[in-house]
Amino acid sequence: MSKNREQLRVLLLQIRDGGQVREEELNSFAEYCGLQLNQIDVLNVFDTPTFSDRDADEYDALLVGGASEANVLLPEEFPFVTDCQRLLARCAETNKPVFASCFGFQLAVLALGGEIKHRETDFEMGTVPISLEYSVWQDPIFRDTPDGFFAVSVHKQYADKLPENCVSLAYTEQCIHAFRVKDKPFWAFQFHPEVDKRILVERLTFYKDKYTDGDDHLDNVLANAQETPQSNALMGKFVDRILVDQEHLLD
Repeated sequence: MSKNREQLRVLLLQIRDGGQVREEELNSFAEYCGLQLNQIDVLNVFDTPTFSDRDADEYDALLVGGASEANVLLPEEFPFVTDCQRLLARCAETNKPVFASCFGFQLAVLALGGEIKHRETDFEMGTVPISLEYSVWQDPIFRDTPDGFFAVSVHKQYADKLPENCVSLAYTEQCIHAFRVKDKPFWAFQFHPEVDKRILVERLTFYKDKYTDGDDHLDNVLANAQETPQSNALMGKFVDRILVDQEHLLD
């Protein structure tokens, strides 16, 4: 049975250690999903590193955010990576709607049996044009998104191929940027649909020591940043077309 937007309750799996970025990410997900803050519960893995793969069972959807303090390739240093993968695997098995961003994309690839690689230099940082696969014409989220739209992308880990049960939806020259699990309401994005140009400026400034080579490099990246309305609109489409209009749930 379909729900009204106001009836929805979703879980945000958050991988953020700093208080400022935690709050900003939660507010961004709420804004671009078109939900109230009280409709989103947060499971932050730095506070709760061990949790059940059933923690999303009673929610209408699972959202997964990005990370700047963790690495999916270092589960021995960040033990919550394993439980994150188990949670995502269960969501895929049970048809729980999923919208996973950046670190969430990488977790999803691993959870579904794929491989994540690392690039220490010349990685994507800033706003980048995203190319669409032909398959998007029948995708309920992407079908009216223009090819070459701009999105915020800042990441050192990436995927250049997907697990067998996944369909590539978007890409850049460096990597795959979006996929859907076949016949499941499960989407993952290497770029950040929840981040706009303003937030990019704030976040890159905050994490400049991790991602940039200094103030000149940061200034150059930010000077070339573009607005990202088509990317940000994807979250609202997920809520409207998958969670509210549930006839599209398994399109």
